[in-house]
Amino acid sequence: MNTHINNPYAVGMVSESPESARAEFIRKTYAHLAGAVALFVVLEWVFLRMGLGETALGLLGASKYSWLMVMGAFMAISWVAERWATNGSSQAMQYAGLALYTVAEAVIFLPMIVLAMVMTQDGSLILQAGLVTIAMVIGISAVALTTKKDFSFLGGFLKIGGFVVLGLIVASFILPISLGLWFSAAMVIFASGSILYNTSNLVHRYQPGQHVAASLSLFASVALLFWYVLRLLMSLNRN
Repeated sequence: MNTHINNPYAVGMVSESPESARAEFIRKTYAHLAGAVALFVVLEWVFLRMGLGETALGLLGASKYSWLMVMGAFMAISWVAERWATNGSSQAMQYAGLALYTVAEAVIFLPMIVLAMVMTQDGSLILQAGLVTIAMVIGISAVALTTKKDFSFLGGFLKIGGFVVLGLIVASFILPISLGLWFSAAMVIFASGSILYNTSNLVHRYQPGQHVAASLSLFASVALLFWYVLRLLMSLNRN
């Protein structure tokens, strides 16, 4: 959900650039998004091969508040990564921010990846969630890019919704409430709105040269969608 920042090597928004420059910016953004997804997959494979999945499950099972601490650490790292990725004076720092965020996502996903594999004794649920996520991302991106509509009005709803979601998650650790199937379904819709918003921002809120920051925002939304699609499939499989 980034807004544009001052950038010493760019003038104006992507929407004000020639058609060729807009196409190049979008191509670079999605190339970096694909790179982040590839790195995420490789990291998960490495973590699983190292046996870190079971270790992560054990640490989270030590206390019901362990996951809250993990979430807090993830939010702090995400903030740092986003600041680095939007650093207009250092391209190396931008790439460091994207890499840091990708590693953080791989770590926080690890316990659920292990649980999904245990449920079916293979990676079928993960593959299904990945295919559903890819199909949804392609469809949502096509809507945002072909209509050329500015979906920035979604920003306020997403911000308020994000605080509500965070409050519900924290409350679920304290109060006797369960965030099950319907919550996951609602979060799939929320994540889809986030992808629509961030895809629209590629043209309307970024400057040429900010493709790394744009790819981080998109990757965050895609990861959120994948998380809750996988959770939804796991809930359906359990039921």
